[in-house]
Amino acid sequence: MAEEQETGRRSGELTLVELLRWSWRQLTSMRTALILLLLLALAAIPGSVIPQAKVDALKTSQWREAHPDLTPVYDRLGLFDVYGTPWFAAIYLLLTISLVGCFVPRIVVYTRALRAQPPATPRRLDRLPDHAAYRTDEAPEDVLARARTSLRGHRQRADEPGSDSVAAERGYLREAGNLLFHVSVLVVMAGFAVGSLLGYQGGVIVVVGNGMSNNLTQYDDFNPGSLFGEEDLDDFYLDIEDFDVEWMTSGPAQGQARKFVSHVSYAEGVEEPQEFDLRVNHPLTIGDTGIFLIGHGYAPVITVRDGNGDIAYSGPTVFLPEDQSFQSIGVVKAPDARPQQIGLEGWLFPTYAFTEETGPFSVFGDAKNPVISMQAYVGDLGMDTGAPQSVYLLDKTGTELLENPDGSMFRVDLALGDSVDLPNGAGSVTFEGLERWNKLQISQTPGRWLALSGVVLALVGLLGSLFIRPRRTWVRARADEQGTLVEVAVLDRAGGDDVSAGLADLVADLQRPDAQDSEETR
Repeated sequence: MAEEQETGRRSGELTLVELLRWSWRQLTSMRTALILLLLLALAAIPGSVIPQAKVDALKTSQWREAHPDLTPVYDRLGLFDVYGTPWFAAIYLLLTISLVGCFVPRIVVYTRALRAQPPATPRRLDRLPDHAAYRTDEAPEDVLARARTSLRGHRQRADEPGSDSVAAERGYLREAGNLLFHVSVLVVMAGFAVGSLLGYQGGVIVVVGNGMSNNLTQYDDFNPGSLFGEEDLDDFYLDIEDFDVEWMTSGPAQGQARKFVSHVSYAEGVEEPQEFDLRVNHPLTIGDTGIFLIGHGYAPVITVRDGNGDIAYSGPTVFLPEDQSFQSIGVVKAPDARPQQIGLEGWLFPTYAFTEETGPFSVFGDAKNPVISMQAYVGDLGMDTGAPQSVYLLDKTGTELLENPDGSMFRVDLALGDSVDLPNGAGSVTFEGLERWNKLQISQTPGRWLALSGVVLALVGLLGSLFIRPRRTWVRARADEQGTLVEVAVLDRAGGDDVSAGLADLVADLQRPDAQDSEETR
């Protein structure tokens, strides 16, 4: 009570400074760092399971349409852009602070330990778990000199003259390995941070036979870092001249693409074009930019004529594969068609097949018998409002689905080279040809070497902490009436190490003066 009256606060109540000090100790504890690391791993799971808007805008849009009830909840939680949410950034930042607070004090303690001498020899070596003793006629000074020679790979204590023992220690690098592992985590995180701030990642689909120049208008999706500017883009162009793909013709994976290669030509600035074979896991590097081949598919050449007989749309249209057989879905928009705009939505079957049980499907990824099957819509496609619209989605809000005169569903079912007239004189659709496209991922990741260095440091630190065994060794030699009593003890500081063999070897070395002397003479 008297103390409460003097301080003006109840027993156990913390001042602001004490509360801040306690909070800092909790944040920088190893337990908190492990919890935050686990939270970071758990927080990254939605980014791998749920489509991310900055990675695949089409898949994200399709997911939103398929789950209208969950979409508002996911939007509120930021699950379509997990890595850009404030809560993910908060976990990332707290983990960084916690790791720094963990290993900086340990580095200070480790530095002091390196400068300090090994501990003095205990008074009772026979109380240590691993010890041995024997008697000899040699002088204690000779035994201790031989002990210093046998322990020359250890750091030895500089005892005062006349000391009757030798104290030595080894394995200091084990703690350095632990510290290096902690530092490596920060290095990896810094590498990812540098890449996300100063780099970018974009995607573009290029029809074979066409090309692209490296400017923002050419990208289908572009995700820049916070500090990345358009002027940081490397100046180059790239043409896809040809594309080869091999198909599996037998076995469980029959009909799937085994390997594919894109033959490209490229030039940086005003340099002469160069040839390159772009493969999966074999990227092309131009300046600081990496170009990766990550996918391929088909682009049927479709011509749409309107009700007046004029061509309202013509050209290759990218269809996106849905499975390994390359059955693909796509959209055709003809906003210039008159008197009504025309939209098509449906599938491409590279090798068409049909059964009563399954309906139409593709049995092979290669285009052996390509067929398109699409529904036709007429009306307002919603493209006159000026709002951005995905080329892979058809806005059917202001449209009408075309039907046959008897009221049944009308479908644009065309084999290669076929043409069909739309009902009610709306126009016609022709399947002119079939081309291929490549999906390219183009990115700059300036922090990749920093992150790779962190991974290497983590491996080195982990190996050091696993295989370096810290030990302390003491040898005492004292003369008495019966001669010289030699006591030896070895202490394992890490636990789990069998030091009995090392103890026996040291005792054997100390008991072989002739062999030792001859070795020193050599």
